[in-house]
Amino acid sequence: MKQIFSFTGAKKIVFGSGALGQLADHIKELNAKNPLVVIDKNLSAVFQEKVEKILSPAGIKFSVYDKVEPEPPIELADEGAALAQKNKSDAVIGIGGGSAMDTAKAIAVIAANNAKATDFLGLGKVPKPGLPKIMIPTTAGTGSEVTFTAVFIRKDLKKKEGMNSVHLYPELALLDPELTLSLPPAPTAQTGLDALCHAIESYTSINSSPMSELVSLQAIALIADNLRACVHNGKNLAAREQMLLGSLYAGLGLANAGVTAVHSLSYPLGGKYGIGHGLANTMMLMAVMNFNLPGALEKFADIADAMGENTDGLPAREAAYLALDAVEALIEDCGIHASLADFGITEKDFPDLADVALTVARPLENNPRKVTKDDAIAMYAQAL
Repeated sequence: MKQIFSFTGAKKIVFGSGALGQLADHIKELNAKNPLVVIDKNLSAVFQEKVEKILSPAGIKFSVYDKVEPEPPIELADEGAALAQKNKSDAVIGIGGGSAMDTAKAIAVIAANNAKATDFLGLGKVPKPGLPKIMIPTTAGTGSEVTFTAVFIRKDLKKKEGMNSVHLYPELALLDPELTLSLPPAPTAQTGLDALCHAIESYTSINSSPMSELVSLQAIALIADNLRACVHNGKNLAAREQMLLGSLYAGLGLANAGVTAVHSLSYPLGGKYGIGHGLANTMMLMAVMNFNLPGALEKFADIADAMGENTDGLPAREAAYLALDAVEALIEDCGIHASLADFGITEKDFPDLADVALTVARPLENNPRKVTKDDAIAMYAQAL
């Protein structure tokens, strides 16, 4: 059968321990002299000092926008863009987790296009390239450093919405595993399992390609082999390196094949209840895998293999179910025991949650099984 596919991502990827030390050189490659640094609020003091020590000797001045918070409200993107315009910033550097990088990418296109964040929500709404973007993750999770998406909370609508445009792809993804060494166990687990969701969803997406499947499956293997060590011995640099590489691969899989129903079902959990993205995805992962398994037996068997399960000689269905066992064990070993009930969600909330989830259409279009409202309600019930 003839196959036609494309594969895209950040324009340049630099990976390695100590890579942050070359930041000034990369800024100069982009012909930038006055970047805006966008940082997670809780990382601001530490990373401002790190950046100052690297950029000051190189004669590069920078300004800082450090109001980013988890599950960022969309207003932050407009506020940051206004600062970039005021300071005549000629590049944007995002440092932190997915929230900081998503906000940074949005700031870059809003400032350059002289627009508002809400103008760009949806697919392909950004008319022209933004300011040059450098993304520096401090978690091994979201993959935002190589994707064309930025997701925000609409507090007025109590929902999450995203910008999706090729103009959001960063010019540079700079990945330094040393920056993840200080991440505490809980966020290490939640962001790591978020990366696992990206890898599993992109691998089972009906829009996967031979290239995306390569990186997605390798991401699953790397995460399965290293996440436990990162959670329980965070100073293990070798494990942190492999985990960040797994997150990178998962991000590339996500960017090219898309995610599936896990993300559609988790969006209203973040938008309405403020549940962190990685945790919301983790809570829905087992239910969605259970639902999707009959529609992707061979791929689920591959996932089981990648996670170290012995599938030799097993029928496809039995091998596929080992993937569920492996994922459930990894979640448990990472100390994630949350359920929807822990956030005050009850059965009466399921129909409204399902209605919102079904509006998150693109991931559902990638799903290996069609999802109805009744299906969504049943998966929320399983996650209760």
